[in-house]
Amino acid sequence: MAQTPIELTEAEWQVIKAVWEKEPCTAPEVQERLKSATNWTYSTVRTLMDRMSGKGLLDAEKEGKLTWFRSRVSREQAQRGELLYTLKHAFDGAMTPLVQCLLETRGLTERDLDDLDALIRERRKRTKK
Repeated sequence: MAQTPIELTEAEWQVIKAVWEKEPCTAPEVQERLKSATNWTYSTVRTLMDRMSGKGLLDAEKEGKLTWFRSRVSREQAQRGELLYTLKHAFDGAMTPLVQCLLETRGLTERDLDDLDALIRERRKRTKK
């Protein structure tokens, strides 16, 4: 059964990256990490984190007056969700134009091309079984 792709807002990306840096963490710690980039107040960060907890993106565990947050989403799950969103909305679900765009946009090394080639060969082997 396919897992529902994770779709994060820009603000959620900011928060989840800060949580990934040091888990478990509290809202004041996340607010401090994001302060220079966002100027968000504690209440803004706490509201975002509570909403993310409600959406199943974060776990929240109360310990006395503190609430400790942990991610329930891996970096890979979030990246996959972002990529699938882009594939669906920007490329109408067509994989080839997405890959072509990536290949033409970034300066790829021979090593990158070899790695991509190996990934494709491995995928072909698995689908033939």
